[in-house]
Amino acid sequence: MNPDLALLHAYPFEKLAQLKANCSPPDALTHIPLSIGEPKHPAPEFVLQAVAENLHGISTYPLTKGEESLRETIASWLTTRFNLKPDSIDPTQHILPVNGTREALFAIAQVLIDRSDQPNRHDKPLVLMPNPFYQIYEGAALLAGAEPYYMNTTAETGLLPDFDAINEDTWQRCQMIYLCSPGNPTGAVIPTETLQQLIALAEKHNFIIISDECYSELYFDESAPPAGLLEAAQAMGNTAFKNCLVFHSLSKRSNLPGLRSGFVAGDALIMEQFYRYRTYHGCAMPPHHQLASIAAWSDEAHVVANRDLYREKFQVVLDILGEVIDVSAPEASFYLWIKVPNFEVPGAEGNDEAFAQALFDQENITVLPGKYLSREVEGVNPGAGHIRLALVAELEQCREAALRIRRFIENNSLSG
Repeated sequence: MNPDLALLHAYPFEKLAQLKANCSPPDALTHIPLSIGEPKHPAPEFVLQAVAENLHGISTYPLTKGEESLRETIASWLTTRFNLKPDSIDPTQHILPVNGTREALFAIAQVLIDRSDQPNRHDKPLVLMPNPFYQIYEGAALLAGAEPYYMNTTAETGLLPDFDAINEDTWQRCQMIYLCSPGNPTGAVIPTETLQQLIALAEKHNFIIISDECYSELYFDESAPPAGLLEAAQAMGNTAFKNCLVFHSLSKRSNLPGLRSGFVAGDALIMEQFYRYRTYHGCAMPPHHQLASIAAWSDEAHVVANRDLYREKFQVVLDILGEVIDVSAPEASFYLWIKVPNFEVPGAEGNDEAFAQALFDQENITVLPGKYLSREVEGVNPGAGHIRLALVAELEQCREAALRIRRFIENNSLSG
């Protein structure tokens, strides 16, 4: 067995299942899950039709690099969405389709981490990541033989990593940094200027920026979409996207989590080695999924409609919960990150666990304790005392969930 497997933490939803194990929610209340970021809006019919019409592709082995037409479509989407210069993205050199960003975010660490590249061989390479975070970042770092370095994102830091607080020795040991913008679980967006600050640091210290942008199309102001890493790089003269990779997916943008379709784009030299790795990895996207992906990336109308649905749900939920708890809309994404009041129940540790357990037990609603998404650093767990709500259910379910949560807060005298 790989000894590094022992370093992996239990996944958040394993911990959540244990927390709920001895609960007995009311049978009269339908369960409403708000814990998992799995989109529930209908998949676009034209994408489903593209899958159905191209099932004959199952008879052929797909190319690891994907069909040229898919890479060209992705390049066109990137150029339009992030205001890139025409022809600055080469579909042959800068883009690789992947089976969802989750597997690619894990795989890239296995490619990039050089365990021998440390002056002190007792020091493992560092992989920096926000804290709270998507647990794949941590697992990828550990199984690549690196050491995770957690950057606390709190209200005091604007829910973003504070790059100014990181010392030179840490940057020198850093080989890779994971970003998530808009962030999971906070929905915070990293400004262009901050991205450019990080790009300059990456060039100085020779580390790679891995920007997870899978929530980039879920925002509220149509006139101000979140900035992207490639956009920031090109604007500062980094036209080769040196040390920069972005990861995008159709899961959230197009309500297609089961299609397992996304892409990686950026620095051509890194992409060449990633492609080499993937030819051995056996992870080529099925042909009919590629053709369906072309249809999805080529259409924006369904994405705009998707944002409209989330806007409506956020407005309804915030109007209901705002009467009893301090809550506000995120900059983007489909999560609410809520600081919960002081609360205790037997068998739960901390306000967030207690709140989540009792809410399920009394109202049959599942939310995720924030501490499950973060690690303690210097005595602080920035996720503790928070819960994450994924507003992925249909509007009426979200409305019902908000009413039940408000009732739960009032019944337990938790209103502030």
